[in-house]
Amino acid sequence: MSSKSHATLRYTSMRVSLFGACFVVALVLAHFGVLPVTAGISGVFLLLIISGLVSAPLSYVLLSRQRDAMSEQITTGLEQRRAKPRPAGMKQRIAAQAAAEDALDDAVRADRA
Repeated sequence: MSSKSHATLRYTSMRVSLFGACFVVALVLAHFGVLPVTAGISGVFLLLIISGLVSAPLSYVLLSRQRDAMSEQITTGLEQRRAKPRPAGMKQRIAAQAAAEDALDDAVRADRA
């Protein structure tokens, strides 16, 4: 199993972990009064926004290698899917079924005439 087989899962888990760490730091700072946050739902929402604003540039800088590996994994997967021969698509199946139905309808009308 290569190290790039789970690149998307690795990047996502690292990004969520970074967000969680930023949230915990913001929560501690709010607890000690460094961040002036009101109590209740609005305070938690503000901490979530602060955590998102801090973790986004951090993840952009710190997780660039994992993001590149994820991008390569996705690109490789798409290229492999495009290279495989595809079975008949939905349009071809609908057209074949419509032609069979038309032939049956024409045969029934010919019998009535």
